[in-house]
Amino acid sequence: MTDISIDSAATTSALLGALGEQLATHGERYTLAVVGGSALLALGLVSRATRDVDVLAIVDGAELLSAQPLPTALSDAARTVARDFGLSADWLNPGPTSLLDLGLPVGFEERAQRRGFGQGLEVLFASRVDQIHLKLYATVDQGAGKHLTDLEALAPTERELLDAASWSQTHDPSEGYRNVLTSVLAHFGIDDGHLGV
Repeated sequence: MTDISIDSAATTSALLGALGEQLATHGERYTLAVVGGSALLALGLVSRATRDVDVLAIVDGAELLSAQPLPTALSDAARTVARDFGLSADWLNPGPTSLLDLGLPVGFEERAQRRGFGQGLEVLFASRVDQIHLKLYATVDQGAGKHLTDLEALAPTERELLDAASWSQTHDPSEGYRNVLTSVLAHFGIDDGHLGV
């Protein structure tokens, strides 16, 4: 299996369309909340390649449920798409679902952009504002690299960054996290005097 990159909105749509087709063929229907690089590509907010589609949650009515482990029908459909497109087996990645444990930014679902992919799949792509929150958290938690590059591409305002910083500290209130957060905010020209205690 080659490790094909997801490098455009068209590629993202093709993969999700194929996933929706596989699900519909087996009489299944899912709604997924998606974040990360593939969501940014789908919404035209960045133009970089990614290797997976980050599934934040399975959406069931008004509830966001853990995507880990992926339901069997969804996992089977994703494996078929991986085979057909030459993707790695883990291209549908439920890793970010752990973000549900401590809560998402208020209004996440209302801001998400919904798109249908045939009869079997609907996707809620995280909005630009929510991606700023998630990318700031990831930059501080995991280090610079693609997360900081994405955050810069989103061109957040000072207010957006401060709101994201406040939310991110609910996930990690430690002094070490705050110290790194302060330096990331300084990178964007925001001094720590603007950061709440």
